[in-house]
Formats: sequence, structure tokens, C-alpha cells
Amino acid sequence: AAIAAGRGLRGPPGMAERRWRSGAGSSDRAAPERAPRIYTRTGDSGFSSTFTGERRPKGDPIFEALGATDELSSAIGLAGEFSSEKGHTFVDQLHKVQCMLQDVGSNLATPLSSAREAHRKRTSFSEKPILELEQWIDSYSEQLPPLRAFILPSGGRSSAALHFSRAVCRRAERCVVPLVQAGEADPNVAKYLNRLSDYLFVLARYAAMKEGKEEKIYIKPEP
Repeated sequence: AAIAAGRGLRGPPGMAERRWRSGAGSSDRAAPERAPRIYTRTGDSGFSSTFTGERRPKGDPIFEALGATDELSSAIGLAGEFSSEKGHTFVDQLHKVQCMLQDVGSNLATPLSSAREAHRKRTSFSEKPILELEQWIDSYSEQLPPLRAFILPSGGRSSAALHFSRAVCRRAERCVVPLVQAGEADPNVAKYLNRLSDYLFVLARYAAMKEGKEEKIYIKPEP
């Protein structure tokens, strides 16, 4: 199976995994299965595979976007752990976002220039998760005090981690936009990341409010 973003973010669900069986011969008894190896050595020369089977340099914009998406999921995972410790009910939403980022990775790992129709059907990305994010944003925004100043990443560990996730999300979006403009990725992927950064910003403010933590604001230094 092609590894979409270094380690951890793999290709689309359902891709064949390498299976190993011990023993050989004509025994009727099925040999015990071994877990697939983590390392394949296929990337040692500086190239990796897309879901369409292309071999591209690891510095290719597709793998840059996949790597940024993987980092984003990791940052959200950390924010989710901090938030879970505080009993926040939105943790399930963060887990759902991480699952959606796997689908984002699947779409990015399937460059449209080389994708067959079967590839596109398996890795398409719809507008539905974007609309869901908008609903979440509206729900939390209605509960927050008006924003009257620039907010610095702060407000407790949960809030600060969500702000960090927002910053990583912006970088992931910057990596994805050129792929969309080049016709290699679905425009809904870029839209999802754009909306996700807004969601993470609102959620960071919400977490600080629920925990009673102070949000630090920007103060212009004295000349």
C-alpha cells in the first residue's frame, strides 16, 4: 500500500495491505498471519507512490500537502487530548475532523491528471463536511462574546493547542491551493481546510470561555 504522507497517513481505505504468512508446504491448516511490515524500503531513493501508482519525488507538492495534512491531524489529536482532560463535549467533533482529514489525504494522493474513473470514485470529496463545519461554527459563535481585539494564542492548554492546530491548518491550506489551481485535487478539499481553520479559531475561543481562562489580546508596544 502506498504511504500517502511519510508515516501514519496512508492511502484510501480499502487499499490492499501486504500480508505475510509463515511456513510453506501443502498443509491444509492455514498458516498464522503476520502483521504487515512498517518499513518497505521503497522510499529509500527519495521517491514515493501516489494512489494512482505514480512514483514522484518526496519533495513533490503532493507530498508536501500530504505531510502538512498529517501534521494537522497530529496537532488536532494533541488538542483533543488536552480538551478531553477538561471534559469538553466537542472532542468527538475533533475525532470526526481527523477522520475527514484521512479522506482529504486520500484525495490529495490521487492526482487527477493520472486518476482513472475508479480512482476518482473512491477518493472523491463532497461538500457535505464543509456544510457541517459551518453549522458547528455558527453554533459556537452564537455563544461567544463579541470579538473586539486581536487575540493571541492563549486561554489555557486546550485553547492554545487549538490555536496551534489552526495555524497548521492554514499552512496545509496553502499547500493544497496550488494543487487545486493546477487541477490535481478537488476544490472541496481546499474549501474544507479553509473552513476548518475558522472552526478551530472559534473552538479555541469557546474552550477558553468554558474553562474560565483569559484570552490574551494584542497590545501595541509603546514607541
